[in-house]
Amino acid sequence: MDEVRVRRYKKFLAVSFVCSILLLLVTGYYICYTSVPGNLKIRAGTEQTIDFGVPVTGEFTRKIEYPEAIAVSERPDSDIPKSSVSMEMHRSVTLFALYPETYRLQLKLFGFLPLKQVEVQVIEDETLIPAGIPIGIYVKTEGVLVIGVGEFKNAAGANISPSRYLLKTGDYILKVNGREVKSKAEFMDTIAESGGDELVLTVKREDEIFEVKCLPELNENGEYKLGIWIRDNAQGVGTLTFLDERGSFGALGHGINDVDTSELLELESGTLYHTDIIAIRKGMSGTPGEMTGLIDYSEENILGRITTNSPEGIFGVGNSSLLEEITGESMPIALKQEIQEGKAQIICTVDGYTDYFDIEITGLHLNDDNVNRGILLEITDSRLLEKTGGIIQGMSGAPIIQDGRIIGAVTHVLVQDAAKGYGIFIENMLVH
Repeated sequence: MDEVRVRRYKKFLAVSFVCSILLLLVTGYYICYTSVPGNLKIRAGTEQTIDFGVPVTGEFTRKIEYPEAIAVSERPDSDIPKSSVSMEMHRSVTLFALYPETYRLQLKLFGFLPLKQVEVQVIEDETLIPAGIPIGIYVKTEGVLVIGVGEFKNAAGANISPSRYLLKTGDYILKVNGREVKSKAEFMDTIAESGGDELVLTVKREDEIFEVKCLPELNENGEYKLGIWIRDNAQGVGTLTFLDERGSFGALGHGINDVDTSELLELESGTLYHTDIIAIRKGMSGTPGEMTGLIDYSEENILGRITTNSPEGIFGVGNSSLLEEITGESMPIALKQEIQEGKAQIICTVDGYTDYFDIEITGLHLNDDNVNRGILLEITDSRLLEKTGGIIQGMSGAPIIQDGRIIGAVTHVLVQDAAKGYGIFIENMLVH
């Protein structure tokens, strides 16, 4: 009996040992995988030294558009005219390319175990004017957005839902009977005046556009309805991040999402307005603070045209009023691998004036798992903490400055600690 127990115990130890080794290997692989960013940018015409800090080899491949442009090697003075370059990357290597282009870097752990494919983008160097001013935002959706599908009572008191199984939350209704939908009011008038005739709706659902036939029905008040809730615009207050040399701007550091569907709004048009902050609600643990802005939607208060609403922010072209309002000096940008944990500043507007406020960069996430949360930061400036409690709604887009370079923009606050939050790398806001 004792021999059987001994054998079982030895078997248990052997299995435990194997499982421990496997767990150790998987954990090590995961750590190596997460240590390497999925996307890397370098400046055209500038040597860029990188060190992933893991035992990997890499192979670069690229498009043959500029045969004379490639110089990717372990030596900065090497010019290798090839479409594929292999190298040891367990130590620092220098990358160099003359023209903007995209490379694929296939990494292998210990030279044989596939680890990750990194996209290396060569970009033109750029300088930006940091802003930090509050802005009023108005965006018009493409068609009308369906934010809900439900029931209503007909003349007989029965619950009906004409649009059920035809439309769903997040759909955009672009046309009715072939005619473009310009506004929510116009769409509702079309339904009301339909006389109960069948309507052909052109619908956009994610990347698909199709047609559905809906039959409006009378509700208990004798009005024709489809049983849907819709929206055609959104407004709000945010912070302008930068203005470039061409007069284009970037703001927010995150997209404008619908409050009901949480989906990124499909933009038809948008306008940037001058705004004045009239009140600030201080943030506290568990309750985010908020800036309240007064926006006059008149022609003379327009600062520019919003052309893009993306996960990285809103982007567009400023007018002469915006160019007059942003008078700061241009600054170079810092790529994410150049940012250091430690002291930095944000630019934002409190009490009617725009100023620099001290922060601490407490962490950097170089991976692209969440594009809006690459920078972890904490407000340390006593002036800002006293006035706002930290990061508050309306501060999204405040530029982050370190060592005289723009490194990113504030995007989110930690609800449980208003002094702490996240930011986006500025390089992610330059893709538009």
